Amino acid sequence: MIEEIITSGRMNHEIDPQLHIWGWEIPLYLFLGGLVAGILILSGVFYILGREERYPFTIKILPIVTPLLLSIGLFALFLDLSHKLYFWRLYTIIRWNSPMSWGAWTLMAIFPLSILWSVTWLEDLKPQWFNNYKWLHSSLDLLRKYRQKLAMIMVFFSLILGMYTGILLSAFNARPFWNTAILGPLFLVSGLSGAAALVVLFSKETREKKIFGRIDLLLITIEIFLLIHLFMGFLSGTQVHIEAAKMFLGGPYTTFFWVFIMGFGLVFPGILEFMELRKFKVPTAIPAILVLIGGLLLRIIIVDAGQASRWLY
Repeated sequence: MIEEIITSGRMNHEIDPQLHIWGWEIPLYLFLGGLVAGILILSGVFYILGREERYPFTIKILPIVTPLLLSIGLFALFLDLSHKLYFWRLYTIIRWNSPMSWGAWTLMAIFPLSILWSVTWLEDLKPQWFNNYKWLHSSLDLLRKYRQKLAMIMVFFSLILGMYTGILLSAFNARPFWNTAILGPLFLVSGLSGAAALVVLFSKETREKKIFGRIDLLLITIEIFLLIHLFMGFLSGTQVHIEAAKMFLGGPYTTFFWVFIMGFGLVFPGILEFMELRKFKVPTAIPAILVLIGGLLLRIIIVDAGQASRWLY
C-alpha cells in the first residue's frame, strides 16, 4: 500500500480538503510495533539496571503480551499487502538502503527475542502448570545464565524497531509531510510513552505506577517538543513543506490534531499526571488510556496527512 500511494501522487501538490482515513492497517501496525518496542526497551533497560524486584510488572509480566501484539500488527500489515503471497521475498535479500528491509529483518529478530525474554520469567511468575514439566527448569536455567546479554540484544533491536516505524514513512521523499527525520524519534518516544501508560494502567504496585507516571510525563513533554519542532522545520522549509504544515495550521487536519491528539492525547493527560505528582487525587487510568488512544490517533493522522500532501511536478 505505501509504495502504491507514493507513485500515485507525484504530479501535483493538491491537498484533499477533507480529513479521511485511508486505511486502518498501517496505522495499527505502526502503533503496535512502537508499543512492543517501548515495552521491551523499558523491560530490558530496567532489568540491566537491576530493578526487577522493584518493577516486576514492567520487567516480568508486561513483556508477555508482546508476541501477541506483534502478531496482531503483522497480521494487519499482511492484510494491507497488495500481493500477499509474495511477502516472503523480503527475506531473500538484505537491502541496506531500504527501511522496509531493515524492518522486516528486525521483526524477524524481535519476535523470537520477545518470546525468549518472556519465557525466562516463567519460574518467577509460577503458573500452576509450570511444575508439571520438569524439563523446563533445566532449559530455563540455561536461558537465565544469558539473560543479561539477551536483554542488551533485545534493547538494541527494540530501539531499531521503535525508530523504524517512523523512518519507514520519512524515507518516502514523494510525500512532503513524511519527508522529515523527526518521525523516527517521535514514534520511538510515542511508543515508550504508550508502554509507560500500560504500566500505570495495569500494574498493582503503587510505587511502580508512580515512577512510570513520572516517566510518562517526561516522555509526553519530549513528544510535544518533537511535534513543535516538526512544524517549525516544515515552516522553515520549501513551499511544499510549508503547505504540508498548513494542513494542521488552519487546514483540514487542524481540529482533529490540536483537539484530539495534542489536547486530549498529550497536554491533558500530562496535566493530570503533573497534578498527581503534586498530591492531587487523580484516577491514574484516565491519563493512561488517553495516552494510548492519542498514540494510535497520532499514527492515523500522520499516515493520512502524508498521503494527502504531494510534491509539485
